[in-house]
Amino acid sequence: MTSPHILIAGGGYVGMYTALRLQRKLRRGEARVTVIDPRPNMTYQPFLPEAAAGSLEPRHVVVPLRRTLRGCDVVTGRLVGLDHANRVATIEPSEGSTYELSYDILVSALGSVSRVLPIPGLADQAIGFQQIEEAIALRNRVLERLDAAASIRDDDRRRRLLTFVFVGGGYAGIEALAELEDMARYATRYYGHVAPEDMRWVLVEAAPRILPEVDEDMARYTLDQLRKRGIEVHLETRLESVVGGRVVLTGGEEFDADTIVWTAGVKANPILAKTDLPLDDRGRVRARADLTVEDMPGAFAAGDAAAVPDLANPGRLCSPSAQHAVRQAKVLADNVVRSLRGAPLEDYRHRHAGSVASLGLHKGVAQVYGIKARGIIAWFMHRTYHMSRMPTLNKKIRIVLDWTLALFFRREVVSLGSLHRERDEWERANH
Repeated sequence: MTSPHILIAGGGYVGMYTALRLQRKLRRGEARVTVIDPRPNMTYQPFLPEAAAGSLEPRHVVVPLRRTLRGCDVVTGRLVGLDHANRVATIEPSEGSTYELSYDILVSALGSVSRVLPIPGLADQAIGFQQIEEAIALRNRVLERLDAAASIRDDDRRRRLLTFVFVGGGYAGIEALAELEDMARYATRYYGHVAPEDMRWVLVEAAPRILPEVDEDMARYTLDQLRKRGIEVHLETRLESVVGGRVVLTGGEEFDADTIVWTAGVKANPILAKTDLPLDDRGRVRARADLTVEDMPGAFAAGDAAAVPDLANPGRLCSPSAQHAVRQAKVLADNVVRSLRGAPLEDYRHRHAGSVASLGLHKGVAQVYGIKARGIIAWFMHRTYHMSRMPTLNKKIRIVLDWTLALFFRREVVSLGSLHRERDEWERANH
């Protein structure tokens, strides 16, 4: 008799943690597991700001799926269609033609993508901050702009090079902005013609406050810390246009910027619209508290792209956060095993523990189980919590070693953007 085939669509938090737990829980031959994702690695997103700032080696914040999930089949490709009624998924591999893959049990873990608004010029000028390549590209971009600004005499061009705009005042935007500004401020000590006050760092947020995940007093503290560092924060302000790098804000303010970073929210993976799974009005899979999909036997869902009831807050849905995703994956994997063995399923219930954020080296803000912390204590809590959440002992040790070495050696401020233009020298030599 053929073992049931479990298909996990997505190799992010939910997908990888679910597969990892299934490896441990399933008996030999009880089921086979396939994980599909266009990337061969899982990125631990809370560490992206530190990777961008040079505090962590980029390879240490990504987890290779094949190495970690040795008991699973890993397919590097995109899910481009799903017919759950007939248990068939359509896969587009990174190379070659599409094909169909049959399965018995589905785990929808497709996650989210950047929610980009139809702002003129945004798609052409901005960069996101969800994947490791975006974080490293942004680090390279900031350092390259410092190099260029230190070497030119055109004042207008110099101001544009040294203007950095971040749109979105949630955790992703605040951490990315704070870490990169801290890194760039440190780097200016090696530039004779660029001082910290020459740089312009701008945060644009449509809401009347930043960091909606924490209480108002903690958000005000963070706002004060950013402004003390000379960072401009525009609240209740929207980005109207960014055509050609000309930033236009509501209220009429205009200026040029060479770097625009978009962190203003996420949306469910749009591929879900090409499936027969039931979706809510925001494009998320409608799931029950036990993480099964409504009216779809044999289907489970969790994470950013799943509308899961929050039993700790009746009437609300679980927020799209790593905190929920990691814990949902544990319950989901256990429920898949229970379903195979005919045991009753358990509901997912988790009271939000709080939030921690880094604001640069030795600076942070935290609110955990009602306890509030600021400065170096919050920064230490941020590092400790996320190191504990990082999958695999190998990655945990490498991250701790990175931090330990940073205690004794100066921060690296080298741009390696030319690595993505490896043929430049060859072409110049042959023309």
